Amino acid sequence: MILLQKVGTCGKFVSGGAKRGHERRLPWRARTERQQVVRRFASMFTRTRRASRRCSAQETTQRFLAKLVVVSRAMAKKARKVFSCGHCGHTEPKWLGRCPGCDTWGSLIAGFEAEQRAPSRINRRSPGEGSRPVPLGEVGTDRAPRRSTGIEELDRVLGGGIVPGSMTLIGGDPGIGKSTLLLAASASLCSHGKVLYASGEESLAQTRMRADRLGLSSKVGDQLFLLAETDGERVLAEAEAMQPTALVIDSIQTLHLPELGSAPGSVAQVRELTAVLLGFAKRTGTPTFLVGHVTKDGAIAGPKVLEHMVDTVLYFEGDRYHAYRILRAHKNRFGSVSEIGVFEMREEGLVEVADPSAVFLAERPQSAAGSIVTSSLSGSRPVLVEIQVLANSCQGGAARRTSVGVDHVRVALLAAVLEKHLGLCLSDQDLFVNVAGGLSLDEPAVDLAVALAMASSVRNKPCDPSLIVTGEVGLAGEVRSVNQVELRLIEAAKMGFSTAIVPEGNQSRLGKTPPMLIRGVRTLEEAVEATLEM
Repeated sequence: MILLQKVGTCGKFVSGGAKRGHERRLPWRARTERQQVVRRFASMFTRTRRASRRCSAQETTQRFLAKLVVVSRAMAKKARKVFSCGHCGHTEPKWLGRCPGCDTWGSLIAGFEAEQRAPSRINRRSPGEGSRPVPLGEVGTDRAPRRSTGIEELDRVLGGGIVPGSMTLIGGDPGIGKSTLLLAASASLCSHGKVLYASGEESLAQTRMRADRLGLSSKVGDQLFLLAETDGERVLAEAEAMQPTALVIDSIQTLHLPELGSAPGSVAQVRELTAVLLGFAKRTGTPTFLVGHVTKDGAIAGPKVLEHMVDTVLYFEGDRYHAYRILRAHKNRFGSVSEIGVFEMREEGLVEVADPSAVFLAERPQSAAGSIVTSSLSGSRPVLVEIQVLANSCQGGAARRTSVGVDHVRVALLAAVLEKHLGLCLSDQDLFVNVAGGLSLDEPAVDLAVALAMASSVRNKPCDPSLIVTGEVGLAGEVRSVNQVELRLIEAAKMGFSTAIVPEGNQSRLGKTPPMLIRGVRTLEEAVEATLEM
């Protein structure tokens, strides 16, 4: 609020803190706004003085101050335009090219400040309704049973099913299958009670058409309720009245709270909506699913705090133009983050892939140089994948190291180890590493397979197609042990592999093993000799 001072008795005003004739030179828009405010207060003071000529000077001043307080409050409640950052939530009164809070370019979005209104009736509690401190010894240890979604691959990634009162965020590229998966899961959850599916992107007819295409309309009966609404308070009111078994929000960026002045999908809206939905889920024990859009840089739209607030964060990986989808947990408070779920997109929707190893190895070439199979452990399930390496002579300049599905830093490290300890000349070779099937591998147990595939491609010698390799490679050229080798070998034996190369440390501790030839190696040099001379 602009502080005003009376000058003399003529009713003229200047901005507070400025002396007569020494006012600061402000921009044209700021000067215009200040002049309007000064004229408004001067007119109000003149009307007050005329209406109270018979009153004393003290009473006139008191009346004017009372009106001043009312007008100031009205002006303070008026929402003004601000620019908020879509990454960190920092606000600025004017647009800037780079956010001062997180140094991100082009992230400031126009909006309005939230008006100071009373909190929503949905969140309002009377005294005594909140939680109270409880001694640790009095806290019960009974765990609520998990609910199955009816989709085994989804239950696997969630850690065995849905935990009552949990909040799960599912992200992925547009058209990858987020809504399809949640609609199928909602139909399965109808066996436990009513399910509320709130969609802010599609109409009721569009959602019904998807359900008919998936063959779900005849299975849900009257237990699946659809709500096409973008008002967050309306969705929460319907959820409070219905008390559903599960709540699905598709998507969180389309909802908004009317009491906030910002646009849907802004930082303030997403943060406040998630907080309100999280409170509803914890208070009523309703498992809640949120769909989050993914931006062009691969992150879920909205502030990063959204991922910290929810209990589970799931990402759909894969290209929407290909058939296979991989559901991976990036955060899970109730289970492992190493589990993955594999789906295939068909005309009837997402179909579970019970044996992903057979899928990833179905089109593997036989007796091709630079191709070798390894076993990657995703949670409790080993998955066999093919590592492909292409070594090509560099056509001048620095040699390139390109990788898809494997960390490029790890690829450069393994190339340096091969060149140092085996004498392979890779400084004039472009290396292209690929994991067939689109799977991303981040465990060190695949190091030995990547290194052997490099050596096979450089020497142009194919590996035995019935060979599987696993092990970690150190900078000294040693092959280190990996965990749960028995599970990896059992899965390889089921897929028809007859020979395995493992670290010597693992071979000495093997218990019951499948009927296959197992060879232990201590160094990378031994592994290369055993692989390329077989």
